[in-house]
Amino acid sequence: MQNTKVYSILQYFDRYQQNRLRKYITSPYFNKHPVLIELFELFIHYINKPGLPHLDKEEIWKKLTPDKPFDDVRFRKLLSELLKLVESYLAQQVYEENPLHQATYLIEAVGNLKMEKLYSSSMRTARRLSKQQLFKPANYYFYQYQIESNFYDLQNSELRRESITNYEAIINNLDSFFLAEKLRWYTSILSRKSFVTYDYNLLFIDEIIDHLKKYNYEKIPPVAIYYQIYLTQKETEIEEHYFKLKNLIEKYSLLFPINEANEIYSHAINYCISKVNQGNDKFLYEFLDINEDLLQKELLIDGELSPWKFQNIVTIALRVGRFDWTNTFIHTYKNTLPDIYRENAVTFNLARLYFYQKEHDKVLSLLQTVEYEDIGYNLNSKAMLLGTYYELDEIEALYTFTDTFRVFLGRNKNITPKRKRSYLNLIKYVRKLTKLMPGDKKAVQTLKKEIEQASEVNSKKWLNEKIAELE
Repeated sequence: MQNTKVYSILQYFDRYQQNRLRKYITSPYFNKHPVLIELFELFIHYINKPGLPHLDKEEIWKKLTPDKPFDDVRFRKLLSELLKLVESYLAQQVYEENPLHQATYLIEAVGNLKMEKLYSSSMRTARRLSKQQLFKPANYYFYQYQIESNFYDLQNSELRRESITNYEAIINNLDSFFLAEKLRWYTSILSRKSFVTYDYNLLFIDEIIDHLKKYNYEKIPPVAIYYQIYLTQKETEIEEHYFKLKNLIEKYSLLFPINEANEIYSHAINYCISKVNQGNDKFLYEFLDINEDLLQKELLIDGELSPWKFQNIVTIALRVGRFDWTNTFIHTYKNTLPDIYRENAVTFNLARLYFYQKEHDKVLSLLQTVEYEDIGYNLNSKAMLLGTYYELDEIEALYTFTDTFRVFLGRNKNITPKRKRSYLNLIKYVRKLTKLMPGDKKAVQTLKKEIEQASEVNSKKWLNEKIAELE
C-alpha cells in the first residue's frame, strides 16, 4: 500500500487539506465512482494512524470489493483513477487561487457559447480583477494578453475592419511577458556560469539587449528589474548598475511572489558578496542594507530563514562592528530557522558574537560542551575555540586542544583536502604565535610574511590582527 504513488502523494496532505480533498472526491460532479471514495478513506485512515500494519493489495481489494475475486488490472486502474482525481484537485486549487485565470477562461467560455449578454460584464470582471492583483511578475502581463486577446474575439473584430481594435494592448502585454521571462531565465543562466560551463543556444538575446538599451521599460517592473540584474552581471565594474537595481528592488519587490522576490534579492546579495571578495568593504554595508530590506518586508520563503543565510548575515554584521544589531537579529529571527538547525545555528552565532565582543568566557561556555553534527559548524566552532584559548592565554589548554583538533581533521573523511589544509595551517600558526618572544620583531615579521604568503589559511584576518598586536 505504502509503495503506491497515490498513497505516497496523500502523505503530503495535512488534516485540513485532507478535508478539502474529501469534499472534492465526494462531489458527484468530479467523481462518479463511490469505490474511489472508499479507497481514499482507507488510505487516509492508515496515513493518520502510522502505527497500523500496512495492507497488501489483495487485502485492500477485499475491503473494497469483498464479493469479487482479486483482479490486479482492475486494482491498478482504481489506483490510477484515484491519482487522477488527486491531481485534478491540486490543479483546481491553483486555478481558484488566481482570479485572473477564472476571468480569462470565463471570457473564453462566454465567447465560445456566443453569450452576447455576458460580453460586457465578463470583460468588466476581468479588468476589475486585474486592477486588484497585488503581484505583477511576468505572468501578470501574460494574463493581460489573454484577456485582451479573448476580448478581441468577443468583439468579432475581424468582421469590422474599419473599427479601432485592441491590437496594441494585445501585443504590448505579450511583449512585456516575453521580455521579462526571457531576461529572467537569461540572468539565471549567467549567475550559474561560474558553476556550469555549458553554452546554451538562446535565440534573440542580443536583439533583446539592444532593444532594451534604446527603450525605457521602468514602468514594467519585471522587465526593468531583470534588465538591471543583467547589467550587474555583464558590467560588474560599473557599481551604478547595482545601486539602480537596489532602488528598483526597494520600489517593486512587493509586486512579486515571495519565491521570485527572494530570487531577485539573491542577485543583489550575490553582487555585494562578489565585491566584498574583491576587497571592497563598502559592500559589506550594502549587503546588510539589502538583507534588512528583505527581512523587514517579511519576504522569507515559507516563513523560514535558511541557516546559511542567517549565518552570512551575522558574519557581515560582525565584520562591520554592528554588535547590538547582531544580538537583536539573532534573537528576533531565531524562531524562523528550521527546527532541525535552530539550536546549532543560534549557539554558534551567539558564540561568534561573543568572540567579536571579546567576551571569551561566554564563548567557552557555549562551545566547550557542544559537538555539532554539521561539519561546517563543527570546524568553525573548533577554529573559534582555538582563538578563544589564545585570547585567554590558556596555553596549556590550547596545546591540548590543537592535538585533539589535528586528530579530528585526520580521521574525518568528509573534509576536503584543501579545507583540511586551511585548518591545519591555522593550528600551526597559532602555535607559532604562542612561541613568539615579546620584543622579537624579527621573528614577528618572519611569521607575518609566512602567513601573508600562505594561500590556504583559515581565520587569516584574525591571525593578522594578532600579528599586528605584537608589532
